[in-house]
Amino acid sequence: MSPRHAADPAREERAAVVTGLGLTTALGGDVPSTWRALLDGVCGVERVDFGTPEGPEQTYLAARAAVDPGTVLSSAKAAHCDRSAQFALVAAREAVHDAGYPEASSPAAGGSRVAVVVGVGLGGLTSILEQNRRLETRGAGRVSPRTIPVMLSNHPAAEVGLMVGAKAAVHAPVSACASGAEALTQALGLIREGRADIVVAGGTEAALHPLALAGFARLQALSRRLDDPKGASRPFDADRDGFVMGEGAGMLVVESAEHAAARGARVHGRLTGAGITNDSHHVAQPAPGGTGCAAAVDAALCDAGLLPEQVQHVNAHATSTPLGDLGEAQALHKVFAGVLGDVAVSATKAAFGHTLGAAGAIEAVLTVLALRDRTAPPACSLERVDPEIDLNVVGRSPAALPSGPLAAVTTSMGFGGHNVALAFAGAS
Repeated sequence: MSPRHAADPAREERAAVVTGLGLTTALGGDVPSTWRALLDGVCGVERVDFGTPEGPEQTYLAARAAVDPGTVLSSAKAAHCDRSAQFALVAAREAVHDAGYPEASSPAAGGSRVAVVVGVGLGGLTSILEQNRRLETRGAGRVSPRTIPVMLSNHPAAEVGLMVGAKAAVHAPVSACASGAEALTQALGLIREGRADIVVAGGTEAALHPLALAGFARLQALSRRLDDPKGASRPFDADRDGFVMGEGAGMLVVESAEHAAARGARVHGRLTGAGITNDSHHVAQPAPGGTGCAAAVDAALCDAGLLPEQVQHVNAHATSTPLGDLGEAQALHKVFAGVLGDVAVSATKAAFGHTLGAAGAIEAVLTVLALRDRTAPPACSLERVDPEIDLNVVGRSPAALPSGPLAAVTTSMGFGGHNVALAFAGAS
């Protein structure tokens, strides 16, 4: 276990707090509806027929967004954005409103102390494929002039940056399914380094397309439980057989504690630490024994100055794949050896699927909510925890977190060997 940080007054002055939250998922179009549905055990997975003009329809399981982002944005803005950017804008708008952003001093100063970090996995995939179809069927003259901006991985980040007038920095980390979590590590760094007072950070994804679904199916990564959509995504379950793709976005307003206090902002929680590692083992399989994930969690705890016994909750990456879930469980056993029975582990992808580049950010929002409400969310489809996993997984009903100071960790992993862990604490 790595040594913990000693008390550092300067470090405390650069502490990062969460003042705004935004979500759009298969459970709801905002934070309240998503959180309520999650706690109520609602599942957003359904059978969906996907087809192309050139081929027959194919049925897959998917967790489509409960609210179409194109109906929330203005028609002009929606028309100029890929669906991934639409989701990012919807979630970011809720987060900045929740944070009381218009009253913040930094925007009044012209945005020079405001930054944006939005991660994405597959990004503008659907727009790219649609424009390629137009090119092949209707000719070059019918390709949209917006093709290049919307196909770039920084498209969602750029749109959010324009929305909030961010001038300190706009970043777009791309680390597969760890992208949203990595965005928050960058946000934490921007605050600690004094490069920004406010960072709007998160992740987004809109990749429910026949090509992506077929590709994951060929990898044998998707659940084949077509006859049981609501029980298909079952992280940590003994009978899990793959993940279900979802879509959506999660955004947080991360702010320096000093800046938040000066403007009297409400604080939902604190972002206290982050850890990033890489397996360097296989492009699509975790390192044996979950060593890379364990190192990331340990690094996040070290960064936060936390001991394992001070953590009450983990929101796990837990995609519902046989190897991935087992590797993550092994990692948690390494880090929390001897105290893991006291840690409530949530596997929330059971309800809204695997949102790829958005997953880490969505689950960061849920982790903050769990600490705020002292409630670990359930896994709506869990029937029997795999004996090899042996975690204190929250079942079909929410679990109350104890009184006193609370701390939590959320984990994310992605193809390429990416591992990211974030540490959060309650607001006080």
